[in-house]
Amino acid sequence: MSEQNLVVVGASLAGLRAAEAARKAGFTGSVTLVGAEEHLPYDRPPLSKAYLDPAPTPPDTTFRAREVFDDAGIDLHLGTVATRLDPGEKVIHTSHGSLPYDIAVIATGSSARMLPGTAAMSGVLTLRTLDDAVTVRTALDNRARTVVVGAGFIGSEVASGARKRGLDVTVVEALPVPLVRAIGTDMGRACADLHRRNGVDLRCGVGVEKVLGNGHVEAVQLSDGSTLEADLVVVGVGADPATEWLATSGITLDRGVVCDETMATSLPGVYAAGDVARWHNPLFDAFMRLEHWTSAAEQGALAVRNALDPQAAKPYSTVPYFWSDWYDTRIQFVGVPEADEIRTVTGHLDDGQFVALYRRGDRVVGALALDHQTHIMKYRALIAKSASWEQALDYARTRQHKDAALDAGR
Repeated sequence: MSEQNLVVVGASLAGLRAAEAARKAGFTGSVTLVGAEEHLPYDRPPLSKAYLDPAPTPPDTTFRAREVFDDAGIDLHLGTVATRLDPGEKVIHTSHGSLPYDIAVIATGSSARMLPGTAAMSGVLTLRTLDDAVTVRTALDNRARTVVVGAGFIGSEVASGARKRGLDVTVVEALPVPLVRAIGTDMGRACADLHRRNGVDLRCGVGVEKVLGNGHVEAVQLSDGSTLEADLVVVGVGADPATEWLATSGITLDRGVVCDETMATSLPGVYAAGDVARWHNPLFDAFMRLEHWTSAAEQGALAVRNALDPQAAKPYSTVPYFWSDWYDTRIQFVGVPEADEIRTVTGHLDDGQFVALYRRGDRVVGALALDHQTHIMKYRALIAKSASWEQALDYARTRQHKDAALDAGR
């Protein structure tokens, strides 16, 4: 391949996979990987899961040793913030100088939302980075009085980490039912029951009025007039795509960097991947922006391959997949939650162990499993094949018969 400059902005999973895929594809030009954090690229999902477990030593989440990057000829620019993209000059400006590019992959991810007026208050933080995780873990080790704002997946995993230490924890959720947008009302109630069964004080339909403290958090005042004493407040109220640095670039932005089905942006030679990308998913004929490990990894690798050979570009078509660990329960979801019907096909909601299917029209479009890890990937395959609702129900019935036979033989 011709000697060109590839610049990947964002040194998390999508960016790492893009840089590595370029070398695997035989790209011999320069590869520069720009990361805002000082740390080597690391895995984020464990930060709110295994990293918060009360083990003596947290797991090492680093993806690769520095020598691996050196051996692959990947030039790391860590602690370097991208500030502007100039498509006319084909230059990416950063806090440490300018980088010319022939091909660029934008993988800057997303930024967690904070509560207004808390930026300068210690003890109030999101859980997005390794430094965040270190701070949260230390606070939990010190038996901090913990309040979690937002009963989504990150917040719920933090609550789980606190309860594993026997700590009291209150989870505050503004919506009447958690996770409505992600999995639907009835399934959200079932997940809420997991908190209550594990001793969490879950307060739904109430917001945060004010965070109180003199330099360090001391309490959280809620919209119902109650006040919660706190040494640690972890905010898990969503994230926004990190696109501010692209505002003057002319690139099309709409709730993320807009991409076609090949992950190409509106700028020649510029592709995007991971949390920051909002791309057209041909399987559902819809634009999506996913904050999922699997899609970030896949998009990063495909984006750079398409960038290197646009004439042979392939679309990125996927069934979204994510998982979360709460207490002793593995929650897995595949597909999309917008549905005409949600039906439990295995187990029972009250037991906290079940599989539910999501129907839109005559097609199965989603599946949620709590502690049924062996089921979920089959449903993902059915969704990928655009299987009908009846085909999914037939599989569910077959699976039930097999499971019953296994139970009878024990």
